[in-house]
Amino acid sequence: MGRTKAGSLPAYQLHKASGKAVVTINYRDIYLGDHGSPESKAEYARIIVEYASTGEVKRQRASEQSLARVVIEILAAYWEFAQAYYLKDGKPTEEQKALRKVIRDVRTVCGDLPVDEVGPKVIKAIRQRWIDEQLCRGYINQNTGRVCRIFKWAVSEELVSSSVYESLRTVTGLRKGRSLASESVPIPPVSIQVVQRTIPHLSSVVADMIRFQLLTGARPGEVCKIRPCDIDRSGDVWEYHVEGHKMEHHDRSRVIYVGPEAQAIISPYLLRESTTCCFSPAESVAELRERRSLSRKTPPSCGNARGRKRDNGGLRGNSARWKPGDSFTTGSYGQAIKRGCDIAFPAPEPLAKTEAETIAQHRSRLTAKQLAELESWQKSQRWAPNQLRHTRGTERPHPATLHRWEREGLRGVKLRTAYAGGHKRTCRQWIREFFDEINSVENRQPLTPSTTSGREAEIESARQSIASI
Repeated sequence: MGRTKAGSLPAYQLHKASGKAVVTINYRDIYLGDHGSPESKAEYARIIVEYASTGEVKRQRASEQSLARVVIEILAAYWEFAQAYYLKDGKPTEEQKALRKVIRDVRTVCGDLPVDEVGPKVIKAIRQRWIDEQLCRGYINQNTGRVCRIFKWAVSEELVSSSVYESLRTVTGLRKGRSLASESVPIPPVSIQVVQRTIPHLSSVVADMIRFQLLTGARPGEVCKIRPCDIDRSGDVWEYHVEGHKMEHHDRSRVIYVGPEAQAIISPYLLRESTTCCFSPAESVAELRERRSLSRKTPPSCGNARGRKRDNGGLRGNSARWKPGDSFTTGSYGQAIKRGCDIAFPAPEPLAKTEAETIAQHRSRLTAKQLAELESWQKSQRWAPNQLRHTRGTERPHPATLHRWEREGLRGVKLRTAYAGGHKRTCRQWIREFFDEINSVENRQPLTPSTTSGREAEIESARQSIASI
């Protein structure tokens, strides 16, 4: 807000983000309380009288006299904490990245607001900002929870009164169909036929990663970081003990069972240092470069032959900014699949790139409308590695899954097996009984806890009072 014009008094205004009354004097916002309340109008009258008589406001409200903290100070303190807390293997987690946006938006809406004046209206104003950005409902609810978590942490550090956090908890999450927020699109499984058409256009390393993920149902990140030392090969069914998985902070273990088919795929990649990742981007790049070298039309004696200017283990030579890393990431794994999809499912004419065109020439030839159509086509034909996990879940149980049900059980029920031919076997009847018993456990009525006669009477009275609701 600007400086007050000469000869006029500062106006009583509404701070839309917080719903508070505010008056601006000499570029300084002074919050008065809830807009329209008698207290805020009385405080405004007091400040105006003082300003009209002295030209400034020397006396301040009690919260300003005690130099009350503002929201931006809480955000700065929490961000310092989050940078050290949300780390895994020395790298920032996705939660830390999500907090960046939350802190940035909260700072924009109410960064200069005193902490004691933060309430449900402030949370709703921030939430409306995310709705206007067309973020999906689930993501908005997650971000709203992150805002509440910031103030919960501030209460534990004695930076904020607990009443502030309790008031924020009264804001319920957005319900499906009850708000203007959009809904997220579920991740569908990818067809096996589509995967099979894509694999020939990938390197053998990426192709084996896809096959291994399909057989084991592992997450993309778990496939990228698998190492020989993580696999227990003492039994017929190998066990991949995942380190640093997404539920590790809840003290849960993650074991992926590797059956015979998956063992055949992973075995050649185990012949390396035990602490080295099995699937190497450098090997994948080397294979792709070898393919290009064999398919080149220029004689080896001409042009950039291997071992000359552009050979340094990367795609761009000695001065390259990017070189293959020691392991795949979920991003590089997905990018490799996208490139394979673009080759396996080329766009129709005239959107497709010709062999004589470079990428820059291809994009400059297309109009803005054609570029949009090309991006829409590529998006519809591409698939991501996390869809493989959904594909795996829609198939019949894998032998490794049956092995896990036999050893660990599911919801307290274990699958029945028997030895036949030197191997554990099961049958459809035992699997049917296994699921029937799980359903019976779920439908079992909870046991009534033992109580005294007085408490039993109170409980029965409460049960009867709500019987007609």
